[in-house]
Amino acid sequence: MSGLLRLVPGAALLSAPAAAGNGPLDLTHSGVGLFALAIFALAYALVMAEEYLKLRKSKPVLVAAGIIWIAIGLVYTGQGQSELVQAGFRHNLLEYAELMLFLLVAMTYVNAMEDRLLFAVLRVRLVQAGFSLRTLFWLTGFLAFFISPVVDNLTTALLMCSVVLNVANGERRFINLACINIVVAANAGGAFSPFGDITTLMVWQAGKVPFQQFLLLFIPALLNFLVPATLMSLMVPRLVPAMPGEMVVPRRGAVVIVLLFVLTIVTAVACHHFLGLPPVLGMMMGLGYLQFFSFYLRKTQPVTLARARALYERTGDEARLLRLGSVVPFDVFNKIAKAEWDTLLFFYGVVMCVGGLGFMGYLALASHFLYDGGDPTLANVAIGLLSALIDNIPVMFAVLSMEPQMSTGQWLLVTLTTGVGGSLLSVGSAAGVALMGQARGMYTFVGHLKWLPAILLGYMVGVGAHLWLNSALF
Repeated sequence: MSGLLRLVPGAALLSAPAAAGNGPLDLTHSGVGLFALAIFALAYALVMAEEYLKLRKSKPVLVAAGIIWIAIGLVYTGQGQSELVQAGFRHNLLEYAELMLFLLVAMTYVNAMEDRLLFAVLRVRLVQAGFSLRTLFWLTGFLAFFISPVVDNLTTALLMCSVVLNVANGERRFINLACINIVVAANAGGAFSPFGDITTLMVWQAGKVPFQQFLLLFIPALLNFLVPATLMSLMVPRLVPAMPGEMVVPRRGAVVIVLLFVLTIVTAVACHHFLGLPPVLGMMMGLGYLQFFSFYLRKTQPVTLARARALYERTGDEARLLRLGSVVPFDVFNKIAKAEWDTLLFFYGVVMCVGGLGFMGYLALASHFLYDGGDPTLANVAIGLLSALIDNIPVMFAVLSMEPQMSTGQWLLVTLTTGVGGSLLSVGSAAGVALMGQARGMYTFVGHLKWLPAILLGYMVGVGAHLWLNSALF
C-alpha cells in the first residue's frame, strides 16, 4: 500500500471546513486524484458518443464509479481510515436512493398512462384535427411546455415528436423546426416544476427551494420558449397536410390513473411541506395507490369483459368492439419493469462519480473557484451554458454537492439555467438526443445548431426576466 500512498503527497487535511460528502484528505493534487478525473472524463466521453457507439450511457459511468471509489478506498485503508470511506459512500448512496425511488414511481405512472393509451389518444386527436403546419408548430410547442412539468420532458418530447412525424408527410424543414421547438419547450416547461426534470427534483429534495417557489420561474421559462419559437415560426408554412384515418380508444381505468397520479403528487408535496419528511415517502405511498387499483382492475375484469361483449353484440358499434381491448389486465410490476432503467443506472453512476470526486476535494475546489469572492449570477449563467455540453444531471449534482451559500433567487437561477441550457445544442439534453433518433435524418445536430442564436437569445431573455421579476429573492 505504501506505493499507492506515495501518490498522495502530504495527504493534507482540507484547510476549509469540509462540506457534506468531502473526505478529510485533500487528494486534488495527487496522482490518485488526477487518475480519478481522467477516468471520469473518459467515461463521460463515452456517454457523449452514445448515439454513435450504440453503447448505453449507464455502462461507462457504472464502471467509472466503481474505479473511483476503489481508488479512494485503497488510499484511506492505507491510512487506517476505511470507515470514513464507508460513511462517504453511504452518504452519496442515500441521496441516490431517495431520488431513484421517486423517479421510479413517476416513470411507473407514465408507463401506466401509456399502457391505457392516453398518449395515443392525444396523438391521434391532434393528427386528425386538420390544423395547418404553423398551428401544429405552436400547438405541439405549447403542449410540450405545459405537459412536461407533470410528465417528464423526455416523454413529453417523444409524444409531441410522434405527432409531428405523423402529420408532416416528410416535410423535412418543418420537422426540424418543430423538433427544435419541442426540445426547447419541453426543457423550459420542466424548469418550473420539481416533477419536470431530474435537476429540479434534486433541488427540491435538497431543500434549497420550497415547492411553491418553483412557480416563480414560470414567466422566465415561458419567455425562454416563446422567443425562439416566435422567430422559428416565421419560417413555417401555413400548409394544411392530409390526415390519416385512425381510431384509438383509451383503455379502462385511464382517467382514474391520472387522478391517482395527481393524488400521489399531492401526497409527496404534503409530506415534505407539512411534515418535513422526504417526498419519496409520498411517492412510494402513491405506488401503493396504483397497486390497489391494479388489483381492482384485475378482479373486476371478467364482469367488465362480459358487459363489453354484450354491448357490442347489441349495438354493433365498432367503438364498442375496440373497447373490448380496454379491459385487458393491468399489472403494475410490468410497468415498473418498463421504467427507464438505463437512465436510473446512469443517474447512479453520475451521483457516485461526482460524489467520489467531491470526497477527494474537487468540488470544494470548484466551489471556491466559482462562488467564493465572485459573482454567483455569472457563475450560475455559465453553469447553464456548460449544461449544453455536459448533461445537466452531473452539473446540478456537482453544484448541490459544493453547497455554495446562495440566496433562494440564485438557487432558482441555477435551476432555470441548467434546465434550459441543454436546449442550446441538440446533444445538450435527453429530449434532444431522443428526438434525433426518433426523427433520424430530419432533425439533426447541424439543423439545431443553425438556430443557436435564437435559442441563446431566449436563454438570456429568460435569465433577465428572472433577475428582474424575482429580484426580491436575491
